[in-house]
Amino acid sequence: MLILQSPLTRKLSAFVTLSDSDLETLARFHRRRRSFLSGHEVIHEGQKTQSAFILAEGWACSYKILPDGDRQIVDIQIPGDFLGLRSVLFRTTDHSVEAVTPIEASEVLASDILNGFATSPRLATAVLWAASRDEAMVVEHLVNLGRRSAEERMAHFLLELGARLRLIGISDKTGFACPLTQYHLADALGLSAVHVNRVLRHLREEGLVTFQKGRVVFDDFAGLVTLAGFDTDYLDQEGPLLS
Repeated sequence: MLILQSPLTRKLSAFVTLSDSDLETLARFHRRRRSFLSGHEVIHEGQKTQSAFILAEGWACSYKILPDGDRQIVDIQIPGDFLGLRSVLFRTTDHSVEAVTPIEASEVLASDILNGFATSPRLATAVLWAASRDEAMVVEHLVNLGRRSAEERMAHFLLELGARLRLIGISDKTGFACPLTQYHLADALGLSAVHVNRVLRHLREEGLVTFQKGRVVFDDFAGLVTLAGFDTDYLDQEGPLLS
């Protein structure tokens, strides 16, 4: 089954062993495949919608625009992530989503999700796990912005991305391909682009991590973990809890 190779299947399988019935429901979630160019606003804050997307290929970011025009990126989405899942239940979308790279995503209607959950309660539990994991990441991002130094923020952010990408098989402890610009990093970490450049240079000079030419290389993984105080427990991806 092609659905076995889906990043979402790999991600949810970290929590629960999916049955054939669950996989069939997931396959139905992927029926409406759409393509978006880099920079396209897939979801706009304030729109009234009854659908979400499952990111299959490429990267996206969720963000809020402040009255003065500044942008705060609240999360980076990678393959296997939902885009705008809250939109299925909320009357109005509370954030925007933009394609960072060209992306492939499957549109999932509210009826698809609710009917699927009714027939596949284990799948519903797995998606609830994924949503809870996203919430745990938001908590860490708040700690990043409020209490960690710029170097610690960057280290934690890059380590978290690496761990998330390893879950779907496109990263290892040596590093990962990363399409984010210094402006994306600035908007995600509450820094200026100039400050991001200084931080990355300092981390590189310290022999911890190199981010150049679209690739993050962990030069000293253990040292970076120590600097960030990084603990993967909040990502909860050590293996299925339900079989």
